[in-house]
Amino acid sequence: MEFKTATMADFDVAFDYIEKLWTYNTYDKEVIRKVYADVLADENSFAFFLMDGDTYHGFCHGAYFNTFWLSGMTCYVSSIITNEDERGKGCGIKLMDHAKELAKARGCKALVLDSGMPRTQAHRFYEIYGFEKSCYGFDYYLEP
Repeated sequence: MEFKTATMADFDVAFDYIEKLWTYNTYDKEVIRKVYADVLADENSFAFFLMDGDTYHGFCHGAYFNTFWLSGMTCYVSSIITNEDERGKGCGIKLMDHAKELAKARGCKALVLDSGMPRTQAHRFYEIYGFEKSCYGFDYYLEP
């Protein structure tokens, strides 16, 4: 298996993963296309797929930012998802290991992420991988 940096040509695959990751949201495909393009153009973001030949096995997206909390660069893993029928076969570990290597190369002190309350299977994966449950996440939506 290898890692493929995401491109606009992969958008439909990425969109499918995004819809499956947050099943409790509804997405406008054209709005997400713009967000995806912005992510690909942002030097402080990354997006990649785990592939075997032409077969996609997972998707990961994140961003690098400075934080006072960790006194330096931090890698926020925003999206990580594998094919449902392949869970437990090491694809998530490969994705997270690659995100970790990218973060180390950028001088990050930590990987951080948040996860929706319904995603209990993902929470188990994060804890087994070595993440520590450290906070609650809160959303405050702004009026347009």
